[in-house]
Amino acid sequence: MAKPVPTVEQVDTGFLESLLGYNARRASLAVIEVFLERMAPYGLKPVDFSVLSLVAHNPGITSRQLCAALGILPPNLVGMVNQFEKRELIERQPHPHDGRAMGLHLTSAGQKLIRDAERTAAQLEAEVAGRLTPAEQRTLLRLLRKVYLK
Repeated sequence: MAKPVPTVEQVDTGFLESLLGYNARRASLAVIEVFLERMAPYGLKPVDFSVLSLVAHNPGITSRQLCAALGILPPNLVGMVNQFEKRELIERQPHPHDGRAMGLHLTSAGQKLIRDAERTAAQLEAEVAGRLTPAEQRTLLRLLRKVYLK
């Protein structure tokens, strides 16, 4: 006699929903999907956006500082910076205090691109954050930072 095959009427996600990583990933996916669409006209992926934003807000930042701030491996950043140079978004200039290092600076085209991209990202964030009260937004950001900052 064949065993009856169990069927699922309602999916139980209780265990997964109790996991921080699961919830963080689901929230990230909800935002990233729209972020990718909105950054496509700028030719930027999330990590590209992050690098250009840091260079914009920290003119002269070194590759080492970028890697540390974003958790990027140096070989991956080298290729990214080379692509930004080819797109004429970034230029390297000698670092004023460290003769071995080069500081990264945005070109005028890079400044315009990141200004427009940051405006687009801020609009997306406002839409997503609109589901939360201002106090909830501050609490969520504080708690997320608590998880990933050491």
